[in-house]
Amino acid sequence: MIDWVSLHAPSLADFEALAEAAYARLPEEFRALCEGVVIRVEDFPDDETLAEMGCETPFDLLGLFRGIGLAQGGATMQTGQFPNMVWLYRRPILDYWAEHEESLGSLVTHVLVHEIGHHFGLSDEDMEAIEAAAS
Repeated sequence: MIDWVSLHAPSLADFEALAEAAYARLPEEFRALCEGVVIRVEDFPDDETLAEMGCETPFDLLGLFRGIGLAQGGATMQTGQFPNMVWLYRRPILDYWAEHEESLGSLVTHVLVHEIGHHFGLSDEDMEAIEAAAS
């Protein structure tokens, strides 16, 4: 039985560990293609990102891929170019998790795969297959 009285919301460090575990469960072939992608966890997107994405509230965005995806010719970095990054936003993910019947680990995996999928220009079907292989 879970001791709900002493439990705390997962911290940023907890989320980083969840993301690392989710990434480790992804198929090896997929992970090999992700070389150089940096995964970051923050509580919320910054104001500039919220405005750029047209979000009404800070809870509207669960994750984001920033960079030049492979589908856009980003296989090699140019001088001065930041690395491709996937952002996972802890508080919006927790809010979504509270409203749905999905485990937190599978939700983090879903957001991670979806955002990395943008890096490759994958279809929804491709991303669903990768998630299924990670389960």
